[in-house]
Amino acid sequence: MAALLAAAADRGLASAYVQRLRATLGVTPVTPARTAPAMVEPLSSRERDVLRLLGTDLNGPEIARELVVSLNTVRTHTKNLYMKLGVNNRRAALRRARELDLL
Repeated sequence: MAALLAAAADRGLASAYVQRLRATLGVTPVTPARTAPAMVEPLSSRERDVLRLLGTDLNGPEIARELVVSLNTVRTHTKNLYMKLGVNNRRAALRRARELDLL
């Protein structure tokens, strides 16, 4: 159990809860690494296309025209890739994508 909790702590999963469980087991608490966890689910090819275009000066409607999809579809892909990258804006998504070598 201690090994599983250590692995969870290394990944930054539910860190407060993991630390309480480790303390209950008598395991010395560790500070989780400051590195961002890896993505849980990979980006789809269309999400990668949207991510690539987010790095340009194009706005949402222009990205939609470039990909020949609706603006709502671009927004859906953007929302999904933000969730997968664990970010909430364009700049953070691009920074996280660079960290993960997705661009």
